[in-house]
Amino acid sequence: MQAAVRTEYGGPVHLADVPTPEVGPDQVLIDVHAAGLDRGVLHLAEGTPYALRLVFGMRRPKRPVLGLDLAGTVAAVGTDVTRWAVGDEVLGIGMGTFAAQSAALERKLVAKPAALSFAEAAALPISGLTALQAIEAADIQGNQRVLVLGASGGVGVYAVQLAAARGAEVVAVCSAGKAERVQALGAKEVLDYRSDALPGGFDVILAIGGNAHVRTLRAALQPKGQLLVVGGEGGGQILGIGRQIRAVALNPFVGQRLGMFMSKESGEDLQRLVDLVEDGVVRPIVGARYPLSDAAQALADMAAGRLFGKAVLEVA
Repeated sequence: MQAAVRTEYGGPVHLADVPTPEVGPDQVLIDVHAAGLDRGVLHLAEGTPYALRLVFGMRRPKRPVLGLDLAGTVAAVGTDVTRWAVGDEVLGIGMGTFAAQSAALERKLVAKPAALSFAEAAALPISGLTALQAIEAADIQGNQRVLVLGASGGVGVYAVQLAAARGAEVVAVCSAGKAERVQALGAKEVLDYRSDALPGGFDVILAIGGNAHVRTLRAALQPKGQLLVVGGEGGGQILGIGRQIRAVALNPFVGQRLGMFMSKESGEDLQRLVDLVEDGVVRPIVGARYPLSDAAQALADMAAGRLFGKAVLEVA
């Protein structure tokens, strides 16, 4: 089958013929129709932060095929799989999803809503889960003022929607060219990350994008406010969580709550996210679509910040 691969960290991403994945007892083989891009895929392509290589291969990647998000049709099931049958339409998290077929654990898949296209479904899993879990970790409430940095990115577009759905007053930070689209997601105010200084008085700050210093973010918080640094952006080349570590280290000595957040791949949470989509609370944001052959360009556009929301590879 054809897949988008890189054989060296930071090397070119290109199409290649690779073997069809073998399916274990608790796994499902998916005919991939669409695959979403997220910042984690970009990190795995580049091999940074370097700590990732301890798991994914020190000198070169153990798995050359990229991709985590997927939406497609079940092609085969493992001997212990009970929830899925051949022909079911699913979305979820797989292994090497930038390919014609991908293997996924049974528990990391949910049924694709009929109202969603495969591209829309593939835009949900990783980024939507991260936003949902971060919103819940921060316990955002309707009487709070919430700042979302990186509001136009894959996670940010879901965080804005989810925080606004809880009744929070959302102030979003992104580039000026994306401001109107972010405001349409529920942000009351949108600040230009290049020119607007951060106002104060926030109850919660979700630092999803950018590299604002912890002290800068603390100055924008209420005395008892909460800062949650989401993901690993702006954290350095070695561990990738330098800013997160500074926040956690400072937390015991200040009145504000400072912390870091890493998402988990939960099928149960993914189902709750899909339920919110079906209820009209959240909508998938597909900012750009590429054929599988243009995976390298899609990754370059994401790295350069040219995308709004999620980019999706249309595989079949």
